[in-house]
Amino acid sequence: MQDGVRPRRTDTPARSERVLPPLRIGPYQVDTPVVLAPMAGITNPGFRRLCREQGAGYYVCEMITARGLVEKNPLTFRMIAFDADEHPRSMQLYGVDPESMRLAARMIVERDLADHIDMNFGCPVPKVTRRGGGAALPFKRRLFERIVSAAVEGAGDRPVTVKMRIGIDDEHHTYLDAARIAVDSGAVAVALHARTASQRYSGQADWDAISRLREHVPAHVPVLGNGDIFSAQDALDMVARTGCDGVVVGRGCLGRPWLFGDLEAAFAGRELPAPPNLGEVAATLRRHAVLLCEHMGDHKGIRDMRKHVAWYLKGFPVGPELRRNLGMVESVDHLDELLTQLDPHEPFPAEADGPRGRQGSPGRVVLPEHWLDDPEDTTVPFGADVDHSGG
Repeated sequence: MQDGVRPRRTDTPARSERVLPPLRIGPYQVDTPVVLAPMAGITNPGFRRLCREQGAGYYVCEMITARGLVEKNPLTFRMIAFDADEHPRSMQLYGVDPESMRLAARMIVERDLADHIDMNFGCPVPKVTRRGGGAALPFKRRLFERIVSAAVEGAGDRPVTVKMRIGIDDEHHTYLDAARIAVDSGAVAVALHARTASQRYSGQADWDAISRLREHVPAHVPVLGNGDIFSAQDALDMVARTGCDGVVVGRGCLGRPWLFGDLEAAFAGRELPAPPNLGEVAATLRRHAVLLCEHMGDHKGIRDMRKHVAWYLKGFPVGPELRRNLGMVESVDHLDELLTQLDPHEPFPAEADGPRGRQGSPGRVVLPEHWLDDPEDTTVPFGADVDHSGG
């Protein structure tokens, strides 16, 4: 096998009851209604290229902070990297200050840094929510409105989309109000991770919330569903159950970039590719390592690859010593040596299906003091508008 290309399998997946049109984000259109969720430390140009080679969709870069752009932070600008053939170039932008968002969006246009801006209001990480950012911010309706409006104004004719969660917790749902405000402010699509911030990545996503959002938002505005898509069938089921216009895939593609090929085939009504055997997985893993080294340099690239190894090998009968050595790989040559110890004919295991990546446990959302007192307050959270990017 070359670079993870797989044969077709003979069974045909269940079809969605609803045939989806191409997914349109402003002036841009893609036949496969799939978006790669931005993930810090994951969705760099190397990983995005690997996924794009598997199937069509929108592929969003790692989170970039508005303040990092405005203050010309060197790390931020190093992270703004796209392949020459990557189109449209989708950038996720994080910010809590309307003026920083306006200036950052305007800079994106003036310097032609991206074609599409996706705004992050879904992060549940305590270091973000304790300062009023991420999934905590839509509770402040008027501030949320000012931030989205500022980004749309600064972006001009470049499309702006918004990603959010259901809310802070079960007592503070914000997504319906936030979606209406975002659309009224000029956002051309909304995406919902169907969990609250307090759930983090635990439990099950509430797909019924996606259904309610689809009913709540004008029909011409795409609604994208996110949460618990670990297979092509999951995506078809979400669309059939919720009526959403497309899906956002995050943890489901960790160690499984071929999921985008499955999704492209499933949404086109074609036969799914066969699950890869261990030799094919090893070829894709190696391709990933090479792309990371091309992007980051040999030393940083191969070290970054280490965290992906367990995801690729999940469920396969690989001994603990070899797993440990692969998790400490030092070079592509070293990787090649270790991969020869795998049985290339080992079939893809059932144990590799289902959830992967971080899950953790639910917990109380840490918020700024008195954050829940006044949802109309437009005060910019102190210290939340960080000057560095990457999540």
